Amino acid sequence: MATINLGNIKFNWKGTYNAGTAYAIDDVVSYNGSSYVCIQASTNNLPTVTAYWDVMSSAGTNGTNGTDLTTTLTTQGDIVYRDGSGLARLGYGTAGQVLQTGGSGANPSWATLTSDWVKIAKTDVTAVSAIDFQDVFTTDYDTYKLYINGVRPNNENNLLLRWFTSGTTEDSSSNYNQMSHGAYRRDSDNNRSTFLDATTGSSAVSISLFGSVGNSGSWSGTNNFELTMFDPKRNHKVSGSKGGSLRNDMSYVYAGTHQIIAHGKYWHNTTGGSGYSGFRLFWNNSASFQANGTIALYGLKA
Repeated sequence: MATINLGNIKFNWKGTYNAGTAYAIDDVVSYNGSSYVCIQASTNNLPTVTAYWDVMSSAGTNGTNGTDLTTTLTTQGDIVYRDGSGLARLGYGTAGQVLQTGGSGANPSWATLTSDWVKIAKTDVTAVSAIDFQDVFTTDYDTYKLYINGVRPNNENNLLLRWFTSGTTEDSSSNYNQMSHGAYRRDSDNNRSTFLDATTGSSAVSISLFGSVGNSGSWSGTNNFELTMFDPKRNHKVSGSKGGSLRNDMSYVYAGTHQIIAHGKYWHNTTGGSGYSGFRLFWNNSASFQANGTIALYGLKA
């Protein structure tokens, strides 16, 4: 019986083209990203030689939508996006900016993040006699939050606050007033009680309402004060209104012997004027801060 050679009855994948391989009709190889099918038995004929090979599939251009990203993106930090006609480059923005969408039919852009709650100043407490927050009050904010965390004096004393009228010029007049209420627990015997107090005509306000803050390092983490400052710049106060309005919520250790929680209200007898520009924190009896804790001021937009 006669024998008929049908050759390959399907494509034979041979992998990457090799010049030393003998290829038969219907063998398929890959070469430079494209694939080729052998149409005539061949050895050492590149797949680009059309007498021996046909293109089965051709490699496209690197990138997206026929665009080479290496020509679109030119600088570290660039990003690529689709505009109305094709791929486009958005160059790197300014440090701290965020990517913002313009919605349907608009291109993205860099934008500066805004917030109604803004950190204005922060300090890690060092061994100093006083800590000044100078020229921190502006017309941008009506209310401020001051967080005093983990502070302690070099010897047991009261923590005080005094307003600046400009720069570091202190208002040391005897016009500071306060009232407070709270509770204490004595560590030695678990004795507990409440207290109510008020003072007028002082030259500063006492932040530690029950008395001296303990100087023990082991208790320093519990010496925490949160003050709300209401319109110190007098942006919206009527001319006859008293200024220097504060509210104080605190928990701290008194003299290393008592646990204190308390709330206080403060005000200043002065009326009118342009208000205050900043404030100073210090200890009475010329005590100093130890290098312990942080103090941060935040502004709340109107």
